Amino acid sequence: MIDRLSLRARMLIAAAGAVLLVIAAVAYIVAVRDADELAPTSGQPMIDGPRMLVVSERKLATISATDMTSSRHIHDVDCVRSYAAADTSVCMRPKDAWTHTLVTMTGQLEDTHEYKLPGVPSRARVSDSGRMVSWTTFVGGDSYTSSGMSTRTGVIDTQTGDYLPSIEHFSVTLDGKPYQAADVNYWGVSFADDDNTFYATLATGGERYLVRGDFNAETVETLATNVECPSISPDGTRLAFKQAIDNDPQKGWRISVLELSTMEITNLSETRSIDDQPAWLDNETVAYTFRAADGVPSVWSVPANGTGTPRKLADNAESPAPLP
Repeated sequence: MIDRLSLRARMLIAAAGAVLLVIAAVAYIVAVRDADELAPTSGQPMIDGPRMLVVSERKLATISATDMTSSRHIHDVDCVRSYAAADTSVCMRPKDAWTHTLVTMTGQLEDTHEYKLPGVPSRARVSDSGRMVSWTTFVGGDSYTSSGMSTRTGVIDTQTGDYLPSIEHFSVTLDGKPYQAADVNYWGVSFADDDNTFYATLATGGERYLVRGDFNAETVETLATNVECPSISPDGTRLAFKQAIDNDPQKGWRISVLELSTMEITNLSETRSIDDQPAWLDNETVAYTFRAADGVPSVWSVPANGTGTPRKLADNAESPAPLP
């Protein structure tokens, strides 16, 4: 009798143990499923607060826009220049050892279209609506330049799919008069919120001009000199840009802000030479890339009204773009 009871007890214990194992297994599966649902993905990184998209070691990365000590989410996307707005991201990436492409992507960094680029990537921008994408590259072989190097700037309308490989054929009004020249170059396009008006740099005759353009009409007019790589503020009232010190690029550049209604310029508190197209994090803050003497880039921000001091946002990063 004792043996039968003992055997029965052992069977009950074994059965109970099997049930517990099943419960544990189910709990584990549920836990793994929930963890997978909560894990950061390339489109939804788990970063609290305002975020930025940057390029870090030729990879796209999402980081905090306010806390450089927080971890960054590295995306498996090769890139040398990028930008993002609304539900459109853009990446200028190496195709092979000799060529680059521009890839438009969704806000979740899924490729949508690929375009072959002439030359070496320099600038990229997306309008606030996500519709208009602009890019600039350095190209060689233009005989009208003493160095044989010039720029090429194009625009993509993601809504219509239209691809304009260059805006150099646009009609130019310089100082109120029609102007034509073989050495016209553009770079650093920034679209206003109507997705038609844009600002850019036009270089000709040894001078660099700020131009306002009408994309549909394919026209531009000069507004000021010594204004490069303009970036329009979220409220559309100002341009952040780089200006050559003493109008001499050999002396470096100063990050400044232009009030469009008055054309008054405010020099920002960043006094180092910054060779970049600034990006607005919000209406009060401008971000930019600073490249140290050793070539390592970092992202910084500064108040847009000329007060305060520069603040480092990320080491080993460049091409900042605020994310919605």
